[in-house]
Amino acid sequence: MWQAIAKQISDVTGRPFTISEREIITGGEINDCYMISDGSQRYFVKINERAELPIFETEIESLNQLDQSDHIFVPSPLHVGTTKDHAFLVLNFLPTKPMDKQTSFELGVSLANHHLWGDQVEYGFDCDNYLGNVLQVNTWHRKWACFFAEQRIGWQLQLLHEKGMEFGDIETLVKNTKNILHNHQPKPALLHGDFWHGNIALSVKGPISYDPASYWGDPECDLAMAELFGGFQDSFFDGYQSITPISNGFETRQHLYNLYYILNHCIMFGGEYMFHAQQLIEKLNLNKK
Repeated sequence: MWQAIAKQISDVTGRPFTISEREIITGGEINDCYMISDGSQRYFVKINERAELPIFETEIESLNQLDQSDHIFVPSPLHVGTTKDHAFLVLNFLPTKPMDKQTSFELGVSLANHHLWGDQVEYGFDCDNYLGNVLQVNTWHRKWACFFAEQRIGWQLQLLHEKGMEFGDIETLVKNTKNILHNHQPKPALLHGDFWHGNIALSVKGPISYDPASYWGDPECDLAMAELFGGFQDSFFDGYQSITPISNGFETRQHLYNLYYILNHCIMFGGEYMFHAQQLIEKLNLNKK
């Protein structure tokens, strides 16, 4: 496998590349991750089963879209390919370390400015992609309430139903999601889409965000996830609100948006996330007739 990966890197870069160093990078839940080097050039490589190739292909789409903004820094993809049994993604490698108070503030400023960037008028993305290893449907829609209710909450509930995991009548849950968002029509922002502390770090070039699941949606979705799993300093939110204040009603929408991420985790991991999802559904009263 590694010989095939090295050869494809050589073909793409036009210079010989032989792996002389390989280091496991811990922290990934879906893929096996490595730093590889030939002694002069280093790359970050993500590896999974060959059937998971579309996950890497659509991640490149997200990275390329995010890179068009001058306000958020993401890795540069070099190559996506396959070996006999595996799919892999090669990115540039940058050493990272945890964020401090000042750089967290800077990240908040950068994300807020990024969310203000762009002139998209609909919600969605040019292709479906993946949140973790679960398909994320991104068909374009003009109404945010319909997009989020149907293609986020409804879609996840249907996938869970197919696995025998139920949280109530799907039509009722979708209808009540639409009702909560009925009067909320935010300016579409290009979201990172998987904005938790495990996908953020400090590089030599400043704060870097990776492993995106991007689409055009409500910027509050990124903020909701930032709070869901913790790990962000208060200075991050201070930095964000120094550029754009969080609008009224965010607390309710935050629970709704985080329900999407928790349902996603129910599909991937089950366990305690099932209980968390049920708590959110009850808090939001989504099962009311």
